[in-house]
This record gives sequence, structure tokens and C-alpha cells, in this order.
Amino acid sequence: MSVTISAAMVKELRERTSSGMMECKKALVEADGDMELAIENMRKSGAAKADKKSGRIAAEGIIGVKVSEDGKAVAIVDINCETDFVAKAEAFVAFVNGVTEGLLNADIETEEQLMSMPLEGGVTVDEMRRGLISTLGENITVRRFEKFKTDGGTACYLHGNKIGVIVELAVADSELGKDVAMHIAASKPVCVSEDQVAPEAIEKEKAIFSAQAAESGKPAEIIAKMVEGRISKFLAEVTLLGQPFIKDDKITVGKLAASKGNTVVRFSRFEVGEGIEKKEENFAEEVAAYADSFKQ
Repeated sequence: MSVTISAAMVKELRERTSSGMMECKKALVEADGDMELAIENMRKSGAAKADKKSGRIAAEGIIGVKVSEDGKAVAIVDINCETDFVAKAEAFVAFVNGVTEGLLNADIETEEQLMSMPLEGGVTVDEMRRGLISTLGENITVRRFEKFKTDGGTACYLHGNKIGVIVELAVADSELGKDVAMHIAASKPVCVSEDQVAPEAIEKEKAIFSAQAAESGKPAEIIAKMVEGRISKFLAEVTLLGQPFIKDDKITVGKLAASKGNTVVRFSRFEVGEGIEKKEENFAEEVAAYADSFKQ
């Protein structure tokens, strides 16, 4: 009779092995709930070797983007490794392409669903990831992903495998979509329109501008107009529709889309390594530490 695998059992195995939730659950199922056997089997399969690398910072990698043939869906994924050398490895690139293709064609909403998604040959994303860790010798993480499905149109743009953008338009227009995606890659807008800017962000900027304007010694009504102008400029800088179009700065992206009877619904921009605190390596200290290890 099979043993029911509880959340507490999975939690204990995760704490003892530092392995992923799905890997632990699978190991417990195969071991019929025997904790020690599950650990032994994970060590034999190489999972332990992969987990030793799981704490290392993975701030390099590449972005994968792909649009469906009918243009009604688009996907983006950010997969990280430790060095640019591995990011260029054929096996790593193939893995990113496989995950991107699978994400585009599958009904995926959560990280758990993505990691359990089968790739070519029936191997799951997480199994393939762990295999690559053992083969390539670096920590590899599927950091984030996004997928848009629409009745309108989609587009994507990839800049050197390091910056990726996906866009949803109200009306299908591949040329406009690509232009907008390229603009987003270069100009890094925070959101589509002014109504999406967080009120607290506006208030913060208003407080800063007010303090700066107050130093001018001008009348309150003049200061109010100065602050209003600065806020308008701020909103234009952070919103996609308010930014000057990179190919023609005489018009905004919003006016460009409107001139074609279209509008941008949403976008997502991924850049490799953004938001990840990279470890600063000191080669001299590393060599000294290595030499000291022989004195102990």
C-alpha cells in the first residue's frame, strides 16, 4: 500500500537536501515515503551535486522570446547561469529555446507548472535544468517568464539575447509591434500609460519637485505651475505612450499607435541580471585564501 506524501514530509526533505519542492516530492513518491531512502536515491541520481550549486549567484544567461504562428500569443523567459561562457554554450541555448517554445504552446500559469512541463523526449524543465547543472558545472535558474494571449496582435524583440520584450496590441500589426518592442528595449518605460503610475510614486516626485522649486523664492502660484510641469514631464518619461518614439522623436509612441488606429495594451521587458546582486570577486583575496588552506 502506497504511503501518502504529506507537505510536512516534503518540507523536511527540502530542508535536509536544499532541493526543489518538486524534486523532493518525486523522490518521496519513488521511495514510498522512506525519507532516508529518498535522500540516498537523490544523491545517487546527482540531485545532490546540482543542489550544491543552487546557492551560487546566477546573474548571466539569456532571454528567450517567441510569437505564435497566428500572432495571437507571445512568450518570454529569463534563464540564468553564472558566466557568459555557459550562456553561449549550445546545450544552454537549446534549453532556453525549448522552454520558450514549450511555454508558448502550453497552458502555463505558475512556476511549478513550468518546471514540470515536459520538453522533447519527455524530460521535464526541472530535470533538464538539473542535468545541465551537472554537465556544465554552473547553477542554472529559470528566473521568470511571461505569456500574452490575445484576440488582437502580439510582437517581440530580442536585443543580443540579453534584453527581451513582448508586446500586446489591440489590433494585429507586426510592423508596429516590432517598432514598439524595439523602443521599449531601448527606452525602458515603467508602464503603458499615466493611469498605471502608482499614486505614491507621483506624490514622491511631487514632494521632491516642490522642495526644489521652493528654493527659487518665487510666489506659491508660480511654484505650483512649475511642479505641475515637472510632474507632466516625469509622467512622459516613465510611460510608454508619453515617450518620444526612438525612430522619430517628433511624435510620441502613443501618437504613433493612434496614427495607425491602434493602441498598446501591455508589455513586458526582461533584461538579464537586472535586480540581481552580483558577487564581487577579488582574485588576490581568493588566491590568498587558497594558499592559507594548506597551512591549516
